[in-house]
Amino acid sequence: MKDILTLGIESSCDETAAAVVLNGRKLLSNVISSSLELHKAYGGVVPEIASRKHLEFIVPVIDSALKEAGVPLEKVDVIGVTFGPGLVGGLLVGLMAAKGLAYATGKPLVGVHHLEGHISANYLESEELKPPFITLVASGGHSHIVLVEDYGKYRILGRTRDDAAGEAYDKVSRALGLGYPGGPAIDKAAKSGNPKYFTFPKTRFKDSYDFSFSGIKTAVLNHLNSLKMAGQPVPVEDICASFQEAVCGILCENTFKAARDTGMKTVVLAGGVAANSRLRDLFDETAKKKGMVLEKPSRILCTDNGAMIASAAYFAYMKGRTSDLSLNAEATYSLEDM
Repeated sequence: MKDILTLGIESSCDETAAAVVLNGRKLLSNVISSSLELHKAYGGVVPEIASRKHLEFIVPVIDSALKEAGVPLEKVDVIGVTFGPGLVGGLLVGLMAAKGLAYATGKPLVGVHHLEGHISANYLESEELKPPFITLVASGGHSHIVLVEDYGKYRILGRTRDDAAGEAYDKVSRALGLGYPGGPAIDKAAKSGNPKYFTFPKTRFKDSYDFSFSGIKTAVLNHLNSLKMAGQPVPVEDICASFQEAVCGILCENTFKAARDTGMKTVVLAGGVAANSRLRDLFDETAKKKGMVLEKPSRILCTDNGAMIASAAYFAYMKGRTSDLSLNAEATYSLEDM
């Protein structure tokens, strides 16, 4: 079978990224330019700033990815790009670049769902990983338990009913004065804290794998207010450790319950929150205890990147899925509609 080189482009949030991947599995280059430092002062991503930086970075990043891979543009077989969900301004920058390249070269264009990309990051690290499997996709905007029935075929079994896990991390971090982004800040502080200092609530729904993180966020805020009103010191590290234990605990509990109920023996982690050290340890421990296989991407492939988009685009292309030049940005789009 002919080797397929895929160029992947990602610009859904604050990372401008491009990568070249061989046959959906072998990473040849992975270039990421982030505007994160510019957003820290605002406590979150500012769409206008992100869009302007995407415009500035998109061409140099693509050029760097091709150069790093040692692949001239004319040798690329497929061009993959994130079309949604995400910030529309940023998505449009990546889309226009990808569509321009596809038009100029006559190469097929493949639109990739952002969460499909996160799931596909695991194909870059494991030659053995093949559907079907259960995956937890956890990020700043999503907390989904997904049954991957085949390449490009997804069924959402559970999702958050309010805040996503990453969003809860950001809000708690802000309340504790740890800044943005909250995930790495809380993870770092939690390492020197006591996870049993306080028992924060884990919301469970009967006959559902859904999540809710607004309750735990409120519980943390109420606890902080109580300490301050009583004039007591705030044990930041202990609160971080206890909060993290509750969030990671329910993410793990529901995911492995879904795996058990569907008969899946392989569980996969994906998304930015999958870089969290406690979540990774907890999934490792649970998989070993239950005799299941756990796959998780390296931390650089957990956050937004072009490699995951290239991998997803390759498998979509091999299934006969391509996009025409009318492909548009979608701020919201269900993974099940792919």
